[in-house]
Amino acid sequence: MSDVARILKEARDQGRLTALDFAQGIFDDFIELHGDRNFRDDGAIIGGIGRLNGQAVTVVGIQKGRNLQDNLNRNFGQPHPEGYRKALRLMKQAEKFGRPVVTFINTAGAYPGVGAEERGQGEAIARNLMEMSDLKVPIIAIIIGEGGSGGALALAVADKVWMLENTIYSILSPEGFATILWKDGSRSEEAAELMKITSGELLNMGIVDKVIPERGYFTSVPAAVRPAALRRLCLRLRLNRPNSTLPDCRAGWISSRTKLHRLPARSKQNLPKSEESYSPMKATDETLTRRRWLILAVICLINLCAGSVNSFEFHRCRRTPQVGY
Repeated sequence: MSDVARILKEARDQGRLTALDFAQGIFDDFIELHGDRNFRDDGAIIGGIGRLNGQAVTVVGIQKGRNLQDNLNRNFGQPHPEGYRKALRLMKQAEKFGRPVVTFINTAGAYPGVGAEERGQGEAIARNLMEMSDLKVPIIAIIIGEGGSGGALALAVADKVWMLENTIYSILSPEGFATILWKDGSRSEEAAELMKITSGELLNMGIVDKVIPERGYFTSVPAAVRPAALRRLCLRLRLNRPNSTLPDCRAGWISSRTKLHRLPARSKQNLPKSEESYSPMKATDETLTRRRWLILAVICLINLCAGSVNSFEFHRCRRTPQVGY
């Protein structure tokens, strides 16, 4: 098993510490708050207020379960729109009272169900991104397991983004990536290596600010995220009061990390024979061309059918006397 496959397995392990474990283990007098004041309370996202060495802090996290029943209650850590709206409510409350925000992220992605889409899943994520980028209190985001897709990014627009050693952060699951690229989900391990989703690789690319080493097999809260370490970071970021310059600094941080990172080209010697003449860009262009012609043909066919139906209805109406009421 490669290092990437091992990290992927450990990141998804049910034995990992959850967001609630971190919140209760790091912050004193943690009180959980519920509901988005609009639809319902989402168990996949927990949030509340605690104290960090006397400083009031707002804590938000994505919660996974430890067993089947717990996972059903937590929707396997896949938040609904009301969960993101609950998180935004707590963050806006933190801004109002000058409390720093700490988020813990562990999700494969936002819930893609019909009900979630009907209630505005995309809008809820987009609004979180917009509001967090302009929040006037400091934000620290810590990835404690999986950081998957927009569901993770909706809580990760922060001044500092940290990752535990055995965690991942990506735009898509390796299985989904392999299915799209090769039409073969079993090549997920190869996809994970291409995607550069581990903490060390993301640190080298400047996507995250710090990698926190894990002692043992995530059996206790790592020392780097214990109260003393977080308190030192609070002092460095001046978390004791709102800072009007934070949104500008956060925007600069985001801009500096959204540059295109080119992956090193693979030599033809390392490619299988079936892929030696394969060009993703060429294949994409050809596929788009075929799709355009197919769409055009379908539109023409629909217009012809619609014209025939209209013509038939016109002549039928001329032959059939209309009876008024």
